[in-house]
Amino acid sequence: MRYLLLICVEEGVEVSPEEADAMPWVAEMDGRGVRLQGSRLRPVRDATSVRVRDGELSITDGPFAETKEQMAGFDLVECADLDEAIEVASKHPCARFGTIDVRPLWED
Repeated sequence: MRYLLLICVEEGVEVSPEEADAMPWVAEMDGRGVRLQGSRLRPVRDATSVRVRDGELSITDGPFAETKEQMAGFDLVECADLDEAIEVASKHPCARFGTIDVRPLWED
């Protein structure tokens, strides 16, 4: 089953290079064949929110929601079940100072 790991951290949080280094995690998950894709996201100040309400298009700059934590990146993983997805997410370096939101994808 595929899961989207949404990597959420506080904007402007200061972390050491060791804490931010995802390369060992990426190498492990790539080696296990679990990680399908992933990327960091540009800062929230570069975001554009798009909404259509009653046929009217609304475009706003900035984050999609007013929250303390913002999406900083994502990883798409394929795991046997939720337990494995949680184990994979718990090893992500950002789990130590942010939040990893684990979401199953609808399968066709």
